[in-house]
Parts: sequence; C-alpha cells; structure tokens
Amino acid sequence: MSGLAQFASGIAPSAQTWKLTLAYDGTEFHGWQIQPDRPTIQGELQAALERVTGEAPLPQGSGRTDAGVHALAQVASFALAAPIPPDNLLRALNRTLPPAIRISEATTVRSTFHARHSAEAKTYEYRILRGEDCSPFVARYVFACLWKIDLVLLQESARNFLGEHDFLSFAATDPERSARQALTGVLSDGADGLDEDGNCAGSANTIRTIFSSVWEERQTEAGELLVYRVRGNGFLHHMVRNLVGTMLEVGRGQLALDELAKILAARSRSAAGPTAPARGLFLHSVEYPGE
Repeated sequence: MSGLAQFASGIAPSAQTWKLTLAYDGTEFHGWQIQPDRPTIQGELQAALERVTGEAPLPQGSGRTDAGVHALAQVASFALAAPIPPDNLLRALNRTLPPAIRISEATTVRSTFHARHSAEAKTYEYRILRGEDCSPFVARYVFACLWKIDLVLLQESARNFLGEHDFLSFAATDPERSARQALTGVLSDGADGLDEDGNCAGSANTIRTIFSSVWEERQTEAGELLVYRVRGNGFLHHMVRNLVGTMLEVGRGQLALDELAKILAARSRSAAGPTAPARGLFLHSVEYPGE
C-alpha cells in the first residue's frame, strides 16, 4: 500500500498490520463485539493493546461470537505503529488480558489482510453431553441433554445441509425490524436475515456453502459427547445453534427427517427448530488463502 493510500485509509505510513490467533472462554463475556459498560472480547483486547503499546486500534474479528460462545482459534487483525517484536507483543498481551482470553499466535501480515474479509472458510463445533451427570467443571462448555438422542438420525440430518443453500430459515431475526414490519405491514423478502456480525442481510446474503457437516460420538472423562462439526464459507447469526436445535428435534423423534428440506425451502425462521444454548458452541478454526 502506498503512503497516500495508507493516509486515505486512516493508517499511519509506518503502521504494520497484525494478525492474532486467540482462544477464549466466552461465559463471562457479552460476545465478541464491543458494547458500552459490558465486558466483551473485542473490548478487552483493545484495552490490552492500549496498555501495552499506547495505541488503541479496534481489533477486527473473523466473525462475531455471541454472549457465552467460546473460541479455540478466533482470528483478529489491526494496525499498530509501535515497532514491537511479535513474541514480545504476545507475551505482553497475555500478561495483561483476563485469564479467560489467551493469545496463541501473533504475527505481522500484508497490509491488505483483514480477519473477516480475507477468510475463506470457518469451522464451528457444538458439544452435547449425554445424560444428567454433568460435572460443574464442564457445564459451561456443553449442552447437557437429558433426552434420548438417535445418533444415526443426527448424522443423516447433518448431510441435508451440505452444499450451497439459502439458510434464511436458520438465521436469527432482527426484532426491531420485525416490529417495524408489524406496524407498517410491509414485508421485505429475506430482510430479517442477519449475518454473523449482526447486520441485516437481504435474501442474496443468506446463501452459504457448507463444505462438511458431521456428527460424531466422543468418549471423554466428562462422559459421552455428541459433537457437531460444520465447515463452511460463512455463517449467519445464530445459524449453527439453530441448525443444532433443529437436528436435535429430529434426533429425539419430534421432527421427521424429510422435513429438513421443507424447512430450508420455507425461508422462514419460524419453520425451523429452537436455538441451542450458546455454551456448547465453539469457533474451532478460521482458514485463509495460502495457509
């Protein structure tokens, strides 16, 4: 990027673009996105950068995780003018961040890199603990499910979402927009869909491609886990939790397997199942070109 272009973009000519990979326990935070008077991951990271470097860039995440959602490898990008070695920045940030947030990698990257816009795929995991005996040390990281769940039905359900689909039925709705529509009587086709950054999206923006969608069973010290892993080119707001909630309805016999195609075609949130709790969801990884 030329000096003139850097000036126009608001980045000082000497600034370097940084990429951080971080993990966090989202239980005590109100999601990724900064909010007034509420603890958020983005807010804590920005404050830590200011304490360490004297600069306060707003880190851009690969996507917005909701309150209570965790991350194993979230990615953030920002620009800094401070000439600090990557290892020093990593150590300094980890010393000042809350224990629930940890940086695993810090590196400088090309100036055009953006944590969200440059991403080409993301993987999420949703974890369900079977049975009633849930340890208090794992309860904040799983959905403890008391129902009898058919794993084969879950696996068959997951295959329905492979490929390119309009996932509007599995997107969160915008309550304020819905209220305005109720008052005015004007309905906008697909306008209630939200992307993972919480922005209203039109019908064209609710189309996503899912590369893999699988359920597996894992035996752990905590008990028997059912884990849903989904990899795609992007996800709508609440999309993974709504997929899980709907598939659980199939797995417990409350919804027929052949209804899933009809739910996708309906393009209506009311057609799908409930939203699974945030505590079982993890942003597993983010992929970028060349990695």
